[in-house]
Amino acid sequence: MDALLLSRLQFAAATMFHFIFVPLTLGLVILVAIMETKYVTSGDETYKRMAKFWGKLFLINFALGVVTGITLEFQFGTNWSRYSAYVGDIFGSLLAIEATVAFFLESTFIAVWVFGWEKLSPKLHAACIWIVAIAANTSALWILLANGFMQNPVGYVLRNGRAELADFFDVITNPFGWNQFLHVIPGALTLGGFFIMGISAWHLLRRSNVDFFTKSFRVGMWAALIFSVLTALQGHMHGNGVAAVQPVKLAAMESHWETQANAPMYLLQIPNFGGEGNLVEALPVPGLLSFLAYNDPNAVVMGLNDVPAQDRPPVALTFLAFRAMVGLGTLFIGLAALGWLFRNRLAQVPWLLKALVYAIPLPYLAHQAGWIVAEVGRQPWIVYGLMRTSEGVSPIAASQVAMSLVALTLMYLLLGAVDIFLLFKYARKGPA
Repeated sequence: MDALLLSRLQFAAATMFHFIFVPLTLGLVILVAIMETKYVTSGDETYKRMAKFWGKLFLINFALGVVTGITLEFQFGTNWSRYSAYVGDIFGSLLAIEATVAFFLESTFIAVWVFGWEKLSPKLHAACIWIVAIAANTSALWILLANGFMQNPVGYVLRNGRAELADFFDVITNPFGWNQFLHVIPGALTLGGFFIMGISAWHLLRRSNVDFFTKSFRVGMWAALIFSVLTALQGHMHGNGVAAVQPVKLAAMESHWETQANAPMYLLQIPNFGGEGNLVEALPVPGLLSFLAYNDPNAVVMGLNDVPAQDRPPVALTFLAFRAMVGLGTLFIGLAALGWLFRNRLAQVPWLLKALVYAIPLPYLAHQAGWIVAEVGRQPWIVYGLMRTSEGVSPIAASQVAMSLVALTLMYLLLGAVDIFLLFKYARKGPA
């Protein structure tokens, strides 16, 4: 394998592993802030205990997420130096703001929140966790705006052999980046909701701290129900954005090969894993693909046959990841709706509680599938239409990348084991 392929594998491993921690951090911190606010407004000590218990799990996840995020950012200088040199004027400014403003606030007020119990007034202490929640999600916004530039480059000029910043306002108002942000955050809250519901269900099956975990379950249930629906609705809007600026990605997501108006969507479809076209196309719904992409059943949808083979992304992987994301999202709405339906008689539905325990990993898989669609579907471009991935890799030997890939993989496996062990340990112990 050459340095390009190894660098892509290393960045994929680093990104996907880091994103195990990110959505739980973004979603769970908001739900912990809601719990503490409920304590401040109601005086119910149970909500204070809830904020402490779920906050402990948030802190474990946050700490390990920081470590993996640092190694991820290093790769822009080590493995992708040509990319950094070409668009660093734009990309670097966004990451610099994220680190010096949002992450600084987040890490500072986490410390105040952790050590401020019984030292600050309840209202001031609750304000600290809200600052952490806002800063964490603002941090995500800056990073997603940076990724949005890679997906839909705006606000730049080509000068001195590189892309230089021309209009910062265009960059920070990039609709693609905002669509990503508005899709990721509801998804993170959905994951946080299922994380709380699943752990609560585990304890309720054992009749452990019933009042505590019933109230926790309801917080998670409302988050999962509301935000799984919002994620699906915003996903449609995000799909419209993809159709507008990345029609090739859209065609790969649907394994759509022929350009046509009134494009159908097939309810049963299997792509050709070894070449072009589909192995199976059955049960077409006329005009549905055109409607979903452009809100017009008669709109023309570009097919992959109109795109040179070297400019197409890996179709089968993009198609399957998109189907997995949509299918899991639909399942989340159904499970959250069942949680709402039986919220007052959870003891009578052990089958649902067991299902929710087993469902804890599924939102993680949905997030991973979504990022596969976003990043693999953009190929062969590292900056869409501006710079190919092959042009961004550092001029280093494949052996060097292979060594760092092995080392990082081993480190990630160790960190993953530590994370799972600690989360399982303290989740199982309950509110000590």
